[in-house]
Amino acid sequence: MLAFLTDSEWTAVRLSAEVALWAVVVSVVPGVLCAWVLARGRFRGKALLDAVIHLPLVLPPVVTGYALLLVLGRRGVVGRWLDETLGIEIAFTRTAAVIAAAVIGFPLLVRASRLGIELVDRGLEDAARTLGAGTWRRLLTITVPLALPGILTGVVLTFARGLGEFGATITFAGNVAGETRTLPLAVYTFTQVPGGDAPAMRLVVISIVLSLTALLMSEVLARRVSARLGRR
Repeated sequence: MLAFLTDSEWTAVRLSAEVALWAVVVSVVPGVLCAWVLARGRFRGKALLDAVIHLPLVLPPVVTGYALLLVLGRRGVVGRWLDETLGIEIAFTRTAAVIAAAVIGFPLLVRASRLGIELVDRGLEDAARTLGAGTWRRLLTITVPLALPGILTGVVLTFARGLGEFGATITFAGNVAGETRTLPLAVYTFTQVPGGDAPAMRLVVISIVLSLTALLMSEVLARRVSARLGRR
């Protein structure tokens, strides 16, 4: 535990890291698949799919959070069925915070992964196809390894975005201490109470450090993978 943080501040930092990490875990496979479909697929409605995937980038996060609440809330289209049938309640829980962070960061993962896939030489994929490799084998053994720098960049950016997510989280997951009060929400909470400037500033500094570290790690990982793939 960082000595200069109180228990509540440390909890917010730890919770943010956990939420961001789980957001990446649940996003990475569907994100890479969507990127592959957009990069290699030719089908009617591709532009619409692309627009829908990237919609969270341009929508206000509060709108995205409210949409999640309408779908997965206790009275939502899917949320009501989950609650009444399986006894699962998602809204205003830690799971909701993970979902909010994943939805907001998903376009970044798809965009970076798609750029990486588009840089892969299609001739290598075509050669593998002529040798009998199926679609999934080509994807897993050729496309993904060669597109790894872009995928790693997307993963780290998604993690960093999850650390800073506020609007969708507070709307869909609430601001529950120890449960959904992530680092940005803790900063907001401290700014609303007397004497909260000092802890808010500490958390702001930690947010900056974590974000810079994530971005630097993204660059370092991308360079190392590119070097191993012979792209020096």
